[in-house]
Amino acid sequence: MKKMMNRAYYISAEELAHRGRSNIPSELLSSAHLIYSSPATLAFNSPGAQGFGVKRAGLAVPGSVMLLISPGCCGRNTAALSKEGYNERFFYMMMDETDIVTGRHLAKIPDAVREICEACDTAPTAVMICITCVDALLGTDMKRVCKKASEYAGVPVIPCYMYALTREGRLPPMVAVRRSIYSLLKPASKKPDAVNILGYFSPLRDDCELYSLLRQAGVRKIREISRCLDFGEYLKMSQANFNLVLNQEARYAALDMEKKLKIPSIELTRMYQLDKIRNQYHLFGQAVGVTFDDQKYYDMASASVEKFHKNHGDVIFAVGEWTNADPFELSLALIRYGFAVSEIYGTVGDMNFSYIKKIARLSPKTKIYSNLSPTMLCYDVCDSNVNAFIGKDAAYYHPGCVGICWNEELQPFGYAGVTGLFEALDTALGKEGD
Repeated sequence: MKKMMNRAYYISAEELAHRGRSNIPSELLSSAHLIYSSPATLAFNSPGAQGFGVKRAGLAVPGSVMLLISPGCCGRNTAALSKEGYNERFFYMMMDETDIVTGRHLAKIPDAVREICEACDTAPTAVMICITCVDALLGTDMKRVCKKASEYAGVPVIPCYMYALTREGRLPPMVAVRRSIYSLLKPASKKPDAVNILGYFSPLRDDCELYSLLRQAGVRKIREISRCLDFGEYLKMSQANFNLVLNQEARYAALDMEKKLKIPSIELTRMYQLDKIRNQYHLFGQAVGVTFDDQKYYDMASASVEKFHKNHGDVIFAVGEWTNADPFELSLALIRYGFAVSEIYGTVGDMNFSYIKKIARLSPKTKIYSNLSPTMLCYDVCDSNVNAFIGKDAAYYHPGCVGICWNEELQPFGYAGVTGLFEALDTALGKEGD
């Protein structure tokens, strides 16, 4: 374990595994100290800046608009989303000091919603109300406020909570917003050949084998909210025979849909270990009464790993968490494939501690850092032997290395994820040698 005031804190996988999940060092726990807003946390702390934060995610409902209610400091970064084509879907209500003290802004919301609806060339399908920590501290009952605004303006009004204060709670912001965007669905007759894919705000890669495997099971209509062309298509998600949950942050949304819409769910996990992917598909097939033929996808992914190993077998990786992967599961996969992983930047929790224990057996000296530790301000690349990175945060810590950020919006999953990862790495590292 490294613990010096002028050095970034890390702990070896071996020592962390030995300590156990009930004795994780405080430096790795964000609730135990001030938080360093490192590259990996910018997507959360400034959700309008890039990717899918609460504000952009809340607009996943086709035809919806958003009213952001906040002090000016919380609203400024939303302007960055105008570059992504969201300029005409955002509206603002700025709060002053009197609003914060008295809560008088709440009485203005119904009028603001109606004004928005009248200003739009096409009536919005819903108005998403995005509120910040200010209203969390005021104890605002946003469901009541939204209900009143909906009745007044004649359009569905849904709360989206951008509460950084709830990050460590049962319903952190990105879990809560997933519940919000599916809350407009109404009960409908079920179609036995229809399935919803839940979990992400952007679609899976077009080459993902999951689409083909579902069709092997007789599924003819696969719906993802990001692929719904209009509000009518979105409403048809209520017809699904079951939901396929690919991200645990959508678990509460799926539970709500099961209770409200009578749609059961099956949960799959994004992984990069080929044998684990194959076993997961086998178990999924048993659950739906089908034997999936996944051999060609397995072979393609395996070939991509072998090709990269042949070309770059001596690579030493740094793996970050600002990427489309669990950094510990991805690191374990790389180690099992025969690559060296020297550093991992990630948030340690109950869900991924099992990966850490396996990493400790195979690569005990691998260093584990926390992006949220203030000591990361002192990270010194000169202390590292890394020569390739995966993840945008890893790229930040290793500006002289080659690698891939692997955080594109089209989501990798299954064998296609493995194939895409190693093809991208082979291209990136191949350019270094040109």
